[in-house]
Amino acid sequence: WGKVCDWYVEFAKPLMDGEHAAETRTTMAWVLDQCLILLHPIMPFITEELWGQTGARPKLLVHADWPTYGAELIDESADREMNWVIGLIEEIRSARAQMHVPAGLKLPIVMTGMDAKGRAAWAANEPMITRLARLDGMTEAAAPKGAITIAVEGGSFAIPLEGVIDIAAEKVRLSKTLEKLEKDIAGLKGRLANPKFVRSAPEEIVGETREKLGLAEEEAVKMRAALKRLADIG
Repeated sequence: WGKVCDWYVEFAKPLMDGEHAAETRTTMAWVLDQCLILLHPIMPFITEELWGQTGARPKLLVHADWPTYGAELIDESADREMNWVIGLIEEIRSARAQMHVPAGLKLPIVMTGMDAKGRAAWAANEPMITRLARLDGMTEAAAPKGAITIAVEGGSFAIPLEGVIDIAAEKVRLSKTLEKLEKDIAGLKGRLANPKFVRSAPEEIVGETREKLGLAEEEAVKMRAALKRLADIG
C-alpha cells in the first residue's frame, strides 16, 4: 500500500499526459498486475474480480503464473534517489501538519545547504516534490526569520511561516494537546503498572492498552518537536 498507492501512483500521475505517457501506463499496468498476483493467495475474490475488470485476460488470475523477478529490475541508484525524495516530502508534510498550516496552501521553501547528490535528486524530481509537498518554488539562501527548519540526508531547508500561522495561538494549542496527552499517558502507565489489571484483564485488553500507550507516547514526541520548532521561530 505505501510503496505502490502512496508513492508510485502519485509519482506517475503527472507523467500520464506527457511524452512518457505510453511507457508510464504500460509500466503501471504491469505493476498493478503484479500486485494482484501477489495478493491473490490471501485476497482471492477481490483480486480475481479486479483482474477480470482491468483488461482482457487469457485466463483467470487463479491460473496465472507466479512471478519471478530478475536482478535487472534492481536499480540501487534510483532506489536511493527516490527514498531521498520520499523522505524530504514526508519531512515537509510532517512539519506542515505540526504547525497547522492549511493543507491547500502552497509555501516557498529555502534551501540552506545541499550536497551534490541532493542537488541532483532535487533537479530530477522538482515537479513531483513541489506538487506533493505543496511548495511554491525553491530559493537558495540563509534561513529567514520566522522559518522552521527541515533536515534530510545531505540537505537542509527552511520554510518561512511568518504571517502564515499565528505562532502564539499555535503554542497554546499544542501545549493544551500535549498536556492532555501526558495525562492520558500517565493513566495508561498506571493501569499497566497495576499487577491486578495485567493479571486479570483479558489479554486483548492489556494489548490494546499497551498499544494506546505507545501511540500516545509517539504523539507526545511529535507535539514536543512541534513546540520546539515554534520556540525556534520566536
